[in-house]
Amino acid sequence: MNASKTLLASALGAVVTLAALSAAPAMAAEQEKCFGVATAGMNDCASATGAHGCKGQASTDKDPGDWKFVAKGSCQQMGGSTMAPMK
Repeated sequence: MNASKTLLASALGAVVTLAALSAAPAMAAEQEKCFGVATAGMNDCASATGAHGCKGQASTDKDPGDWKFVAKGSCQQMGGSTMAPMK
């Protein structure tokens, strides 16, 4: 009985993983990079100006080089820009 429960749990885990992976491209299409709206420590990736190289390393609020993903079409409303600043 334990082997069948383990097999069932593995199969269910695989289905959940596949569903999450197939939803990722759709979610990414509905978002865009927005520069200048991230708060300190809440950026999504490396700075466009080279100030740091990883997520969560923004040291100031609303640095023009730091970005985060936002809903597509909402960046300008938040006071940000979809274009990276010049280095």
